[in-house]
Amino acid sequence: MRHQYLKNVATLKYDQAKCIGCGQCVNVCPHQIFVMDNKKARITDLDRCMECGACAVNCPVQALAVNAGVGCAAAIIQGYFTGKEPTCC
Repeated sequence: MRHQYLKNVATLKYDQAKCIGCGQCVNVCPHQIFVMDNKKARITDLDRCMECGACAVNCPVQALAVNAGVGCAAAIIQGYFTGKEPTCC
């Protein structure tokens, strides 16, 4: 299943200069938004990030940061059940 979230709202930040190419983000991301490219992680689709925080918690060099929590994921779920347009406010 390919999940779609709100556009341009993900708080995920990635500092490629800090990346050591361990691949932990690739292993733990439930939506597979990371791939390895030339021994560094690369984000394939930031809008698929559900801000769970797994990548940031497992990054040994703090190359990733995210405001983890329920935020937009909760808005999407709420919108699905109520039939209303989701918002991250």
